Amino acid sequence: MFDIEYKGGNTVVITSKKATIVTDPRLSLLGLKDIAIKDSVELSTEARFTIDNPDARLEVEGPGEYGVADFDIRGIAAQRHIDSDKTELLATIYRIEIGDVRLGLLGNIDPNLSDNQLEELGVIDILVLPVGGGGYTLDAVGATSLVRKIDPKVVIPVHYADDNLKYEVPQDKLDLFLTELSAPVEETTKYKVKQLLNLPESLTVIKLARN
Repeated sequence: MFDIEYKGGNTVVITSKKATIVTDPRLSLLGLKDIAIKDSVELSTEARFTIDNPDARLEVEGPGEYGVADFDIRGIAAQRHIDSDKTELLATIYRIEIGDVRLGLLGNIDPNLSDNQLEELGVIDILVLPVGGGGYTLDAVGATSLVRKIDPKVVIPVHYADDNLKYEVPQDKLDLFLTELSAPVEETTKYKVKQLLNLPESLTVIKLARN
């Protein structure tokens, strides 16, 4: 039905037969080349992660509901990790439905999502979330807490220490999150999802090699 690839930072590429989604495509902030794919749907968890891609099918950087090809997308406003609770909500988390599978994308947000935000996010089968901490994004404890609240079948961790990436602040190694969550881990270069029935019966971490 669709594939998920990891490109670094919070950037993943989700590809179905009808369309492609790129999340936080501005990888030049990390010393890599921006991800600009023709006719793609670009979802940014913050405005600063957008790029100028004239060939994009759709660019989304805020709350709302969008239907593109076989993707149904909902953007939900959230608080950035670096902001106070008195600051305007400048981040966006996403719920993506692809057939019978529901995918959640969390950026560099505060771990304390409200009941209303969790309700809007709804039932999630696959959760993609940052785990690197450093006072910049979710750390192992905060990420694990959100995983427990959202209760997905699959977790794909992103935004953790990588010697080839130039993060704004040092990030923790992925091992810290894996130890904290204490769930089975499967490693692959591309996660292929055929249908909901093919997902693991119990919580499983999919560790994607960056490519």
